Amino acid sequence: MLHGHRKLMWVCCVMAMAAAVLLFLNHGEGLPYKASLEVSILSGGIAVLALSRPAAGGRRRLWKRLFDVTISALALVVLAPLMAAIAVAVRLDSPGPILYRQERVGENGRPFVMLKFRSMRVDADPALHMAHVAKLIGGNLRLNEPGNGSGETLKMRNDPRITRVGRVLRKLSLDELPQLVNVLRGEMSLVGPRPPLPYEVALYRDWHRRRLEALPGITGLWQVEARNRVSFDEMVRLDLRYIEEQSFWLDLKILARTPLAVLSGRGAG
Repeated sequence: MLHGHRKLMWVCCVMAMAAAVLLFLNHGEGLPYKASLEVSILSGGIAVLALSRPAAGGRRRLWKRLFDVTISALALVVLAPLMAAIAVAVRLDSPGPILYRQERVGENGRPFVMLKFRSMRVDADPALHMAHVAKLIGGNLRLNEPGNGSGETLKMRNDPRITRVGRVLRKLSLDELPQLVNVLRGEMSLVGPRPPLPYEVALYRDWHRRRLEALPGITGLWQVEARNRVSFDEMVRLDLRYIEEQSFWLDLKILARTPLAVLSGRGAG
């Protein structure tokens, strides 16, 4: 009985020390992350402590949100003539709606409807892309490996479902412009991991899901650094690196590098 009390006292001491560390990590306003604590008691009285500092919180998250709203609102005003021209081109090129609404998985697994200029025929079968994604993730193929299409990404390179105007929009990443509205809604950020499709997330391993700890972005570290040269796992590691290192200056650097990445064929996707 005494031995059992000692175990209980030991567990309580561990939890008290962990709580102290947690309070210390959350105390400073300048820290870009909030700490989270998980304590599990296994059989035999063994305490397992997990202390992490996930997505941005507090003051940094507020500044990121203000920046996103300001820049996306200005961009929508400045780009309005271009977006109107794209809308006309989409309507004249093929029958169907101008905007394509697609369910994506956002921060912490929350679904949302992402907006894009429609680049596919209205009768496009998603099964083709589902098979492509399953092959890419399941086999962990490099995005430019033989058998996966030269320079091919999670977006299929020679997708037969794409319209003529759609190919131009995708090449220049102009189909992504309506996502500025998603940013204003708070569903996306200007910079962050690419928002995955539900059937893509269904194939994730546990560690892949960590990329859902941040708001998805229109562009991100993966898009500007190595979009066509890394495997799917390496792509996820770049997203996780962004989540761990994210800062206002990193976002500015990524945004500054995005136009060159788009022109070189490694644009936001």
